[in-house]
Amino acid sequence: MTKKTDTPVTVIGLGLMGRALAAAFLKAGHPTTVWNRTAAKADRLVAEGARLALTVGDALKASSLTIICVTDYQAMRELLGAPDVELDGTMLVNLTSGDSAQARAAARWAEQRGARYLDGAIMAIPPAIGTAEAVLLHSGPRPDFEAHQATLEALGTVTYLGADHGLASLYDVAGLAMMWSVLNAWLQGTALLRTAGVDAATFAPFARQIAAGVADWLPGYAEQIDNGSFPAEVSALETDVRAMAHLIEESEAVGVNAELPKLIKAMADRAIAAGHGGEQYPVLIEEFAKPR
Repeated sequence: MTKKTDTPVTVIGLGLMGRALAAAFLKAGHPTTVWNRTAAKADRLVAEGARLALTVGDALKASSLTIICVTDYQAMRELLGAPDVELDGTMLVNLTSGDSAQARAAARWAEQRGARYLDGAIMAIPPAIGTAEAVLLHSGPRPDFEAHQATLEALGTVTYLGADHGLASLYDVAGLAMMWSVLNAWLQGTALLRTAGVDAATFAPFARQIAAGVADWLPGYAEQIDNGSFPAEVSALETDVRAMAHLIEESEAVGVNAELPKLIKAMADRAIAAGHGGEQYPVLIEEFAKPR
């Protein structure tokens, strides 16, 4: 897609992330208007060429595309719902963190006021904004995303997920679940090896190899989940649970916290009790899908 650098953009909210977003638009050549409750946060951006709007309403009128990145969805509604703010005809991309229900409600709220609305999630730290390493997820009407994709690409690698406004938030938390699970597993293993004098730096390359190998299993396991069929092609859950017991015993023997493996084994035990012991590990999706 050919990138247009003459599209005016507004950024509302100038925390660390908001300032990074505005700076990326400026660097890409977009006329950029900014607004923040504390106007002083815009000083550096103004020095780099941004225009400081005096009011939220002024900020919205300045551009065909407005990015909002504030504390939470309530703050967004308070700012955009003020009596002197006109949303009719505006294009909002909300990069404020929240959950999927909030995203869907915000979309209805904005659309009732005449705005077009995309919800989004930023999978990056502020210094990465403006580089390919910054991944930004978007959900909402496809035509609105496609109309502004070239402009949004100034922020990083943009991805469209679907028409459901809640998808970006769901992908965000699903990604966090992956991140923390991988890190927690590495910390568990590191704690075990430290009892034998092996430091984290020595274990890290081996752990990375294991994590990459497990990642390669995901497409095949995903096919099993989507088909609802879990043949034990590699290992049966009843075999895996014996290894889990070994991990717990080893952890306790060397004085390492065993809460995490005990939690996973408890879920596996319930699946086995329900008759799934001869099936493959992804059958645990049934346990993860149950509220408790």
